Amino acid sequence: MAVIINGKELAKKIKEQLKIECEELKKEGILPKLAVIMVGEDSASKIYVKNKSKSCDEIGIEFEEYILKEDITQQQLIDLIETLNNKKDIHGILLQSPIPKHLDINKAFEAISYKKDVDGFNPINIGKLSIGQDTFVSCTPYGIIKMFEEYNIDLEGKNVVIIGRSNIVGKPLIQCCLNKNATVTVCHSKTKNLKEFTKNADILIVAIGKSKYITSDMIKEKAVIIDVGINRGEDGKLTGDVDFENVEKKASYITPVPGGVGPMTVAMLMNNVIKAAKNIK
Repeated sequence: MAVIINGKELAKKIKEQLKIECEELKKEGILPKLAVIMVGEDSASKIYVKNKSKSCDEIGIEFEEYILKEDITQQQLIDLIETLNNKKDIHGILLQSPIPKHLDINKAFEAISYKKDVDGFNPINIGKLSIGQDTFVSCTPYGIIKMFEEYNIDLEGKNVVIIGRSNIVGKPLIQCCLNKNATVTVCHSKTKNLKEFTKNADILIVAIGKSKYITSDMIKEKAVIIDVGINRGEDGKLTGDVDFENVEKKASYITPVPGGVGPMTVAMLMNNVIKAAKNIK
């Protein structure tokens, strides 16, 4: 049976340390603040924003929420971002996705100052990550790397297979793993004979959004399994992209859903806000 990587407990530990760091900043007259922009009334986004607000409150980070109408123009969105860029009391800016289809999210990410880009999506921060410079790393990949460090899972020389090539998870994760000297293979919807790749993975990271897609016959004995997927079944229960019940019996380490990668994503966002506040000193 695999060791369960408890993201919930690790996130709690990280937040407790961040709370101490936040209090130290306040003693120096710096009040860390996160601004979150949400466009429209997406129900899932509302839940995510509420969770971020709650985490800010736990740590002592100030939180400002900007809810924009669904029919706003690209320029109106950019104008708000520019206003927040220029506000000295705001250290981090986050644009909650998804946003309405008529808006270009990449242009919006480009507009966020790289110094306040706590989500790690500005091209400058992506470029810094690719050449190994200190930067804001996207929160989910960063959380996964922190899990590896906490559980002493060494990536050096290991075959890491990532399924999914999104800008939010897959692509930045490639670089994070390369920076740890792993041998990285990326699979996606056009990959042929996926099982040949997954069976060869020492570490398998899955982010595709298909419930229980990875089965025990697709992994090798004692592989490390990181499940980024969050899928809601007809019964309302959350499941990952991995068939946890059966894969757990074969893997060496595995993340649960819920309670694995999810809490770490929020913890790393909080970490990035504190980092942004420290950077102005």
